Amino acid sequence: MAWIRIEKKQIKGKLMSGQTALLDSPEQEYILPGNRLCAGCGVTIAYRFILKALGKKTVVCVPASCLTILHGIYPKTPVMATTVNNTFAGTGAAASGISAALKATGREDWHVLAMAGDGGTFDMGIQSLSGAAERGENIIYVCYDNEAYMNTGSQRSSATPVGAVTTTTPINPKEQPKKDFMKIMEAHSLPYMAAVSSSYPGDVYNKFLKAREIKGTRFFHLSAPCPTGWWYPTKDTVKIGKMMVEACIFPLYEVEEDRVSLTGKSLSIARSGGKKPIDDYIAMQGRFKKILPEQVREFQRLVDKRWEALLARAGY
Repeated sequence: MAWIRIEKKQIKGKLMSGQTALLDSPEQEYILPGNRLCAGCGVTIAYRFILKALGKKTVVCVPASCLTILHGIYPKTPVMATTVNNTFAGTGAAASGISAALKATGREDWHVLAMAGDGGTFDMGIQSLSGAAERGENIIYVCYDNEAYMNTGSQRSSATPVGAVTTTTPINPKEQPKKDFMKIMEAHSLPYMAAVSSSYPGDVYNKFLKAREIKGTRFFHLSAPCPTGWWYPTKDTVKIGKMMVEACIFPLYEVEEDRVSLTGKSLSIARSGGKKPIDDYIAMQGRFKKILPEQVREFQRLVDKRWEALLARAGY
C-alpha cells in the first residue's frame, strides 16, 4: 500500500478549504491501480472517493456506460465492490429491486449505489429514476456527467452544451442548451441532492459521508470531464473540471429539504467574488471549435442566469 502513502504526502498542503477530509479518508482502496478507462478520465477520481465514503457494504448498479468499462470483463475487475450490471434504461429500477431485497433479508445497513452516465440518466434512464425517486426508494443515485454518450463514440445527449461538436452533430454544433437536470430532480422533493466535481474529491467525499446517513432517494450530479470526447490533453482533466466550477458553469452545492447551500470553491466565489468568464474554458476544448459567437454569448447568459438564481436561493 506504499503508493497510498506517497499520494497523501504529495497532496499535503495543497488542499483547498473544505477538502481536508482527503487526509483523513480511509486508506482502504476499493479500486485497484489500473483499469480500462481512457487516460485522464474524471470518473475514476470521483468513484474512488465515493467508495471510500460508503465503505465495503455497498452494492453498485451499473448500466451500459463508461463505468462498465472500468469494472472490466468478467471474471476480472479492479473494483472491490459487489456489482450488478443492468440495462441502459433500468438503473433506477434495478437499484430499487436490490434495495427491497436487502430490506427483506435484514441487510438495511448496506448501501445501494446506482451510477449512470448522462445518456443513461438525462435521456434513457429518466423514467426508472423518476419512478424510484417518486417512491422514495432507499438508494444513492449518481449521474456522472461527461456531456455526451461517450462510451459509444461521443454522440449528443441532452446534457451536451450548446455549441459543442459531437459525432451526431459533426457539421453544425449542438443548438440547444444543456438540460437543467437538478431542477427536474428537485421536483421529486428528495431529502438530499448534491452537485459535485471529480476535480474536487474532498467535496465528493464529504457529501457522500453525509448522504450515507440519510434515508430515501439521494441524487448526485457529478461533473466528470472527458478528454476523449471534449478534445483536450489528458493531463488537463483536473484543470478543466476546476475551470467549470470557477466559471460557475458547474457550481458545487447541496439541497436538503429545499434548502440550498453552496460548498467549496463555489461558496468562496459567492462570498468574495472571482467568478471567471467561460471564454478560457471553451478555448481549451476541441469540441467547441465550431461554436459561433452568438452561441458563446448565449452560453454565458445562461450560466450567469443560473448562477444568480442559485445565489439568491443560497442567500447571497
